[in-house]
This record gives sequence, C-alpha cells and structure tokens, in this order.
Amino acid sequence: MTEFTKYEPGTFSWVDLATTDGEAAKKFYGELFGWSFEDAPAGEGMVYSMASLKGKSVAGLYGIGPELSEHPPHWQSYVSVASADESAEKAKALGGKVVEGPYDAMEAGRMAVIQAPDGAYFSVWQPNAHIGAQLVNEPGCFSWNELGTRDVEKAKAFYTGLFDWGVQVDDMGAFKYTTFKVGERMNGGMMEMTPEWGDIPPHWGVYFSVEDCDAAAEKITSLGGTVLRPPADIPGTGRFAVVQDPQGGVFNIITMAVPA
Repeated sequence: MTEFTKYEPGTFSWVDLATTDGEAAKKFYGELFGWSFEDAPAGEGMVYSMASLKGKSVAGLYGIGPELSEHPPHWQSYVSVASADESAEKAKALGGKVVEGPYDAMEAGRMAVIQAPDGAYFSVWQPNAHIGAQLVNEPGCFSWNELGTRDVEKAKAFYTGLFDWGVQVDDMGAFKYTTFKVGERMNGGMMEMTPEWGDIPPHWGVYFSVEDCDAAAEKITSLGGTVLRPPADIPGTGRFAVVQDPQGGVFNIITMAVPA
C-alpha cells in the first residue's frame, strides 16, 4: 500500500466531489470502489462525507448548495501548501483569482479555491487535523491529477511560479505531455486541449486506479454511469477510460502498466 502521513508543499494531496445528490453518489462510488463513508457536519446545513478504504481516508464528497447551483457536479483537486493565505496572495500576483477563502475548514485545515489564468479551478490545502488522502496509487484511490488547458505556456508559468514545480516535457507523437514534479517525484500532468475537446472548459481531471479498466468501465455502466471515452492504452503507462457518474461528475479510471 502507498500510505501517506504528510505531504510536501506543492503535492496533490486530496480530491473531493461536489454533487447534486450525496446519497446517490455514495451508493455509486461505494459499489464501484468499495468505499465506506462517514458523514460530518461542515457548516450550516452542509454535510461532508469522508470516503475510506481499508480504514484509510481516500476522498470526500458533499452536496452542492444553492449558492453553487450554477456549477455542475465535478471532482476537485487539492494541493498541499504551507500557508493557504500566502498561496492565495501569490496566486493573485501571478494572475489567478481567489474564488473562495482562505478560510478554516473546521479543525481539518485551511483552504482557498483558486481559478488559474487559463480558467481551471483547484484548491490549496493547509493541513491541520486532516493531511489529505492517507492511501493513494492503488485500486479505489486517486493516482493522478491532470490539467487540460488551451494555453500550455500560460499555465506552465502560473503553476511553476506558484508551487515551484519542476517540468518535464515528453513528445508523445501526436501531442506533447507535460509532467509537473515536486523534487524528483511526479506530481501531475498537463496536456493541450485541441478543438476536438469542444466547449469543455480548462480543468484538472482526477484519475482513480482500478484493477481492470475494461471491467470497471462495464461496472460503471451497470451502476447508471456513462463511459465517455472507452478503455484505451497509453503506451508505457497503462489503460484508461473517461467516465461519468449518474449525477454528471466526470473522472478517469486507469489500470497502471506498472503499479506505483
């Protein structure tokens, strides 16, 4: 198992789902990934459901309130930071927008929601009682965060300036793929959105590891979800699919060629 008890600043550490039906989402993801849930109050009229696997926290979900009703269900990526306030100020100086916060998430930590200059949203997380995911990179856990953007150079300048990420660019033939690094550790990826992406906005996508991508895609369909992009091989990496839960939240599943 890949267990974490802390995250270096600049590392993706958590993912959660904003959804229109928390109970239905818990049923879907519980059956798909084997997650169990523990609900906790998270402010006035709000419940945050912590998902666990093998007794370790792996993700979260909550219902979208009226104030966020214009946003469709979506998965969100969090980057661990030493100071949410300092990161928010730095993001603004680099051309980003602070959408929410910084604010305390009860005793769990302090956070801010940020929109990058290219339009993609993400959150920064200053841990307190909650460090982030305790288990990653195995079936049922998130394993990768990937930015789809229409301005690779602008995004690269913003994120490397904000988090001091290292950059590795690989020629994949049809496109170039950027890997962001914290030290020598691969931390996330980025690819350019071509016209074939249509009107999908720039975004951080989340990948969850599964034992068998094809079988998981079939199960998602049987549970009322949708396979948006059928399973396909990524040479040297693994086999993946783009899928959608019954409420509309989009995510990726992947079976790694070499387990992390």
